[in-house]
Parts: sequence; structure tokens; C-alpha cells
Amino acid sequence: MSILKGKAAVVTGSTSGIGKGIAEQLAAEGADIMLNGFGDQKEIRQLEEDLARQYGVRVAYSDADMTKPDEIVAMIKKAESIFGAVDIVVNNAGIQHVCPIDEFPADRWDAVIAINLTSAFHTIKAALPMMKQKGWGRIINVASAHGLSASANKSAYVAAKHGIVGLTKAVALEVATQGITSNAICPGWVLTDLVRGQIEARAKSSGRSFEEEKKLLVAEKTPTQDFSTPEQIGKLAVFLCSDAASQMTGAPFSVDGGWMAQ
Repeated sequence: MSILKGKAAVVTGSTSGIGKGIAEQLAAEGADIMLNGFGDQKEIRQLEEDLARQYGVRVAYSDADMTKPDEIVAMIKKAESIFGAVDIVVNNAGIQHVCPIDEFPADRWDAVIAINLTSAFHTIKAALPMMKQKGWGRIINVASAHGLSASANKSAYVAAKHGIVGLTKAVALEVATQGITSNAICPGWVLTDLVRGQIEARAKSSGRSFEEEKKLLVAEKTPTQDFSTPEQIGKLAVFLCSDAASQMTGAPFSVDGGWMAQ
């Protein structure tokens, strides 16, 4: 039996990478899905059709810009109008900019904070009344190993991801008696388009090949010397939505190959 049958999920940043992996796993367990993100419209439409056909769920799409609060609220309202409610919110949308802090462009700082942190506030605020009314809800914030530790030249990203972990805990305390949980998933290196871009930049700077830089990158922080996958992260999200996880709230869950064990 699909454990999320009858539930509806909004997954931000879900047209690719980690968000897509989470959306797929939630759909596989019966949840209706509101996709969100940028990309080729034909590919997004194909993703909608594939999820609906493969898993027999309702799938919709919002192109809400995660820097614009009004569009975020409209996305939640759209999901409510289509599905009847929003039971699960997965805040996954994120961007990265790597630069020493004294050279960090102010507009990039603002964008990273807006998309990686502030957007989560707006989605949670908009969806919580429905969850409270039903007495059930799941909030999952995709943080990062950088929500628990820092790296040089990633000041905005580290600040935003630490903020997401703190927001997760605060929300968990506020709704602890209302059947709603709030947790964070903290991935280490996942071979998404975002990370591929970082590897390509490193390769260009060092003169090494993409594959050489890929191995060096993951070995720097990850004892297993391997990347996590969107599918693994998606399956953890499913577990956090299950009854088995109903007493797990306010916690950051590492999927990092041992990064935080060091």
C-alpha cells in the first residue's frame, strides 16, 4: 500500500537534481505533487506526464520565482485549489555562489539568502494553516552539510543553510503538539547540475580533467569517497513523512558519506 496516498506535496526546485529525486519518491508512495522550478518547458511537461502515468498521482507545476513572496503564496494556493490541501512541503530550491567574502557581490548574497532561506519561510507560513486544520503535516527543509559545518568562499550558502537548520528547529517547537513535524535533510556531495558546475570551474582553474576534479572534490570531505544520490535523499524524505517518523522532529539528518563524523 502506498503510504502517502491521499497526501499532497509541494516540492520547490523539483524540475531537476535533488528536488526531482524527492518528488519522484513521494509520487512513488502515492502523493500528489506540485512541481516547481526552472527549465525547458517541454521537459517539465514530460516530467509531469511521466510521474502521473508511472505512479497514478496528480501532478501540477508552478513556475513561481522563489525570490518573490507573492508568487510563493500563489503556488501554495494553486496546490490547494488543485489537490484540496497541502500536506507536505519540501523546501529544496537553492543556488550557489563561490567567492571570498571581501569580493562577494552583494546581489549574489541577496539572491542566495532569498532562494535558499527566505523562500522556505514563505512556503511554511503559507502552508501551515492547512496543516494545522487537518492536524497533520510534514515540513522537510533540504539544508546541506554546510548547514552543520562551513567551507571557505561559501559565506552566503553556509549562512543560508545554517539558517535553514535553525528555522527547522523553531518551526518544530511551534507545531510540536499539532501532528506536524519539521525536519532538515543535510546532504553532502550529490552530483547535481549545481555541483557539476563547481567541478567544471575547479577543472578550468586547475587544468585537470572533470573526472580528476570530481574524485578530488568528493575525497576532500567524504570518508566513503562517493556521492549521495537524489534517490537516496528522496527515500529519506518519504520516511520522514511516514508514521514511523512521527516522533522525529526538529532534527537535521545527514546524508553525507560520513562528512559530519570527522
